Amino acid sequence: MEINEESNLVYKKESGHMKKTYPCVEVDLAKLTHNVKTILAMCNEKHIDVSMVTKVFCAQRPIVEAILQAGIKSVADSRVLNLKEIYDLDCTKIMLRIPMGSEVHNVVQYSDLSFNSELATITKLGLAAKDLNKTHNIVLMVDLGDLREGVLIPDVIKTVEKIIEIDNVNLIGLGTNLSCYGGVIPDKANLGKLIELKLDVEKTFGLTLSVISGGNSSSLYMVMNNTMPKEINQLRIGESIVLGRESAYGRPVPNCYEDAFILKGEIIEIKSKPTLPRGIIGMDAFGNKPNFKDKGIRKRAIIAVGRQDIRLEGLIPIDKNISTFGASSDHLIIDATDCEKELIVGDIVDFKIDYGCLLAAMTSPYVEKYYHHLKNPC
Repeated sequence: MEINEESNLVYKKESGHMKKTYPCVEVDLAKLTHNVKTILAMCNEKHIDVSMVTKVFCAQRPIVEAILQAGIKSVADSRVLNLKEIYDLDCTKIMLRIPMGSEVHNVVQYSDLSFNSELATITKLGLAAKDLNKTHNIVLMVDLGDLREGVLIPDVIKTVEKIIEIDNVNLIGLGTNLSCYGGVIPDKANLGKLIELKLDVEKTFGLTLSVISGGNSSSLYMVMNNTMPKEINQLRIGESIVLGRESAYGRPVPNCYEDAFILKGEIIEIKSKPTLPRGIIGMDAFGNKPNFKDKGIRKRAIIAVGRQDIRLEGLIPIDKNISTFGASSDHLIIDATDCEKELIVGDIVDFKIDYGCLLAAMTSPYVEKYYHHLKNPC
């Protein structure tokens, strides 16, 4: 067992004498690094740098070390505490979420670059950088319609005018985020606006902006179908690498694995029961009034994991004969009636998981993490 003293995260290495604990997420580092190399090659061919988003697995060190060995040179995270944990690793570190004013010293100390949209915060970053005898690089985020972070298009020029007056801050590019909040799909039209703004800024102020960050995994489909504007030279990729699919339409990325992360849970009860509760139905533990469909008597298995650890809607049983009835905070109830294997108490059930479910499971301290580096994954 290896313990990171600063973060209280426990990394366990499986061995012949160590009993695995559940629930857990098993990470196949060979499949993950294969995805890294595949997507890097795809993007680098079009002169696009890839910054891997590490927040979904909390920048846990075994994974970060594996992706760096696979060729990633830049990582991005929305939590400065995660960046602090990997401060000594040789890579460019990006603060992905707009910094809070209360954390600017840590942002400057533990990241090489941050994404920003508020002049007040950029001013504080400059003061923090001066205190630390540094110059801090920033990318100005532009809102192209998704309505999450970013200055509005008409405000870009006047915002840049003020940024370049701030000491110890270096504006190196423009960026945007699409699809995460409003679901707006990246395309030639909205990314074209970002490119136009880049040219306007360079002409107006005599600057050279080296970074044009064109979004996240939802932008990867444009690389896949050769529609990405050639001026876009950076993407922040998380979901596409860890789950092997682009996130605009949910399509698989060619030659990538979708099962590098597997959730495993242990059965603690299995009984044949009705599917329709008896009695007056009120609110469940989460304040919702549930609806049930009467399917008769079914074999119901309870797995020791729940909504405190996972996103129920993001579970995909590997056994296609299994379906989920629902979950409370720490009980997952599945329908095991049609399983080819006769399940018993103590059996382990495997699930593929979507991005939201993976984020919850990797963040939960109650879900163990195991790392395997298998050769030649099939």
